[in-house]
Amino acid sequence: MSILKPERSYTFSDYFELNYPPEMILAELGYSYQLTKLDLPHGTVKHSLDTLQAMFYRKLPHISLNSEIAKREMMIAPILLELLDEIDIKIDIEYPIYINDQLKGTLDYWIHSLNSILIVEAKKSDLEKGFTQLAAELIAIDHYLPSDHSELFGAITVGDLWRFGKLDRTTKSISRDIDAFRVPLDIPELFKILVGILSHP
Repeated sequence: MSILKPERSYTFSDYFELNYPPEMILAELGYSYQLTKLDLPHGTVKHSLDTLQAMFYRKLPHISLNSEIAKREMMIAPILLELLDEIDIKIDIEYPIYINDQLKGTLDYWIHSLNSILIVEAKKSDLEKGFTQLAAELIAIDHYLPSDHSELFGAITVGDLWRFGKLDRTTKSISRDIDAFRVPLDIPELFKILVGILSHP
């Protein structure tokens, strides 16, 4: 049974809407999938994150987070802005990319330093389907970038929860981390991983 119809065009958002297991969808794009405990790079965080963490604890109870825009502006943006104080990065927001009619659309956040990471905000607070969309975007990046790095990293988030994924360019496999990181509780660990990925040679 073919899930992806050859006569249809698919944007990254369309992969979110497909009601099939990710391993079936990704197999049609030529990649395998597994849920596992990822050994993610960890970097050294040079400045204190206490202020950011305290800000979330103090202010989030007063903010209505019932829309994707609210989560982007109040939960994701502060983390990325704080990341700019830690490491020299470039952040592309809503970056358009076209590989073919099965892999096209815009990337929520594409962050570059020595390495890069994709960050996708999951629509409808659905991390499961959101990861399928992230995987499709990682596959597009695999086609788009020269093979300077053997691994590509991404993260799916609903604002207060982050989960990482990795694409191995040699084996054409995508792994989803079984662990998740909470905001604001796990901010120090989250930053170590983001810095580790972005500074990974």
